[in-house]
Amino acid sequence: MEQILKRETYSSRAAASIIAAVLVIALCVYALLETAVRAVGQPPWLVDPQTAAEQVVALPNGVPPLLLGVVGAVLVMAGLFFFLNAVLPGRRARHIVLDRRAAVVVDDEVIASALARRARLAANVSQEQVMVTVSRQQVEVNVRPTSGVPLSRNAVLTAVTDELREMELTPAPEARINVASSGVIGA
Repeated sequence: MEQILKRETYSSRAAASIIAAVLVIALCVYALLETAVRAVGQPPWLVDPQTAAEQVVALPNGVPPLLLGVVGAVLVMAGLFFFLNAVLPGRRARHIVLDRRAAVVVDDEVIASALARRARLAANVSQEQVMVTVSRQQVEVNVRPTSGVPLSRNAVLTAVTDELREMELTPAPEARINVASSGVIGA
């Protein structure tokens, strides 16, 4: 059950691994091809390995600075892509609902929708006046009150906190309520 929940809450690194493997394999196959062509005494297919090594050692001689900058930027971006894929947690926007019998994973948008409904009912406002954002550690509820109608921030916070407690999410996010200083005109 633990493996299923982890697979559903964390993104796979398979795509980045496949890209890295294909790049390394292509480079090795090309080096093998050029080496084999040189071993049989034929002219190089694209670049002679010995000449390529000498040119790399002699850099930046004979290469325009703009080309060096572009190649360097591409290499830095590729390296940054692979580095960030390796270091960052790769967590999906999902939470686990505790249940002894089944593995239950809920998308953060579904959680936000349920919390927005509960906040809307507690604040007695329309659907457009409540916006909820759910992250791993925090739920942020933004409420725009109706002009002239008092709004109890504590009532909304209690309602959202109760709903979060009933959901039994893992990890359990903390609720934060923001009430806008300006209201909207009631219908």
